[in-house]
Amino acid sequence: ELKTRLIAASPQRFNEVDVEVANGLALLSGRVNDPLDRIEAEHIAWTIDRIEDVANEIVVETPGGFSRAAGDEWITARVRARLVADGQIKSVNYNIETYNGRVFLMGIARNVEELKRAAEHASYVGGVKEVVSYVQVRGAGQTRRPVQRPESPSAPTQPSGTPDLAGGPIY
Repeated sequence: ELKTRLIAASPQRFNEVDVEVANGLALLSGRVNDPLDRIEAEHIAWTIDRIEDVANEIVVETPGGFSRAAGDEWITARVRARLVADGQIKSVNYNIETYNGRVFLMGIARNVEELKRAAEHASYVGGVKEVVSYVQVRGAGQTRRPVQRPESPSAPTQPSGTPDLAGGPIY
């Protein structure tokens, strides 16, 4: 629903914005040309009732081209393969998104050790510049900050790299 609303608002401005939603958290990543587009994308995310929190990791920059996108897809595939191959990680519980060498992990870890293993696997993949975790640890209690939805598109956004959930930025 969120991606549909972004494209309906402007396919030209939001076609390079990636959306992952897990457990009420919407992760926005990718790129836009204008800082106001970054703010508007987050505002659109907050209009969806089932979204409880928004992690806005959208970068404002010029288009990077096919080769960077292909490299990011390759990184995502290699991270996924490492998680699947590790019998101590329940890989289906993780969503992986990569943008410009930054790997974003989302989902639910069964415990802190599993989360650490997943993050380490991601960090060992060639081309990874940073691993950012938006993974919740099962049984860790309430990990989200209280939600206050922004009133307008100009409301301040969560700074990139600021942890909202267990783990926050890892590497």
